[in-house]
Amino acid sequence: MARQLDEQMTERFAVGQRLRVLDVGMGQGTQALRLARAGHKVTGVEQDTTLLALAREALAAEPEGIRSRVRLVESDGRDTGVHFLPGSFDVVLCHGVLMYVENPDALLAGLARMLAPGGLLSLLVRNGDALAMRPGLAGDWATALASFDTTASTDRQGLDVRADRLDALTSALAGIGAPLRAWYGVRIFTDHAADDAPVPENPENPENPENPENPENMDALLAAEERAGRTDPYRGVAALLHLCGVRG
Repeated sequence: MARQLDEQMTERFAVGQRLRVLDVGMGQGTQALRLARAGHKVTGVEQDTTLLALAREALAAEPEGIRSRVRLVESDGRDTGVHFLPGSFDVVLCHGVLMYVENPDALLAGLARMLAPGGLLSLLVRNGDALAMRPGLAGDWATALASFDTTASTDRQGLDVRADRLDALTSALAGIGAPLRAWYGVRIFTDHAADDAPVPENPENPENPENPENPENMDALLAAEERAGRTDPYRGVAALLHLCGVRG
């Protein structure tokens, strides 16, 4: 997903431009810190105090130049208008948040208002058009059948979550003035791995660190996921969708 985001940012903005980024639901700050290291000014918003503490701890370990580019705000993201002026950001991220919001329309509209003209809105959502894939491939036929007629599901932690369908989100983005510019699939092949599956590692052979025939090669895994994430029909059955809208 980071590669997809970088691709859209590169296409949208001048090389070397220092962007104002808002990361709503930043978690422990992985994307926020990555973008701050790239030179951007990042504001991270998170309501979970445990995750916010982890983000602060990670930020404290960074050099002063990076720390000075990051601001952390405790909030659930639905009151952005209280903290920030409209049009304050060039890029707004909302990754893995909408699935926990029952009625996301107000949140989406608020995020769009934060964007400057031409700004990029990046959403990561659960794919409501592919909810039957994981239980179906696991042979859980009852759950697979039930998944065709709902956007409700359960995540790997056992929490109830909500999914979004591509067509509905496309219409929603158009309605808030940030029409869809590009979309990708995320977790197409790897979503069907067992929860306790080991993380692949690169082979020890330094002369051929990217051998695509080695099943334990992380680089090959990422390359396959990235290719599938931009290719039909694979991206349509991804566990997650990455949508990028542009403020008109």
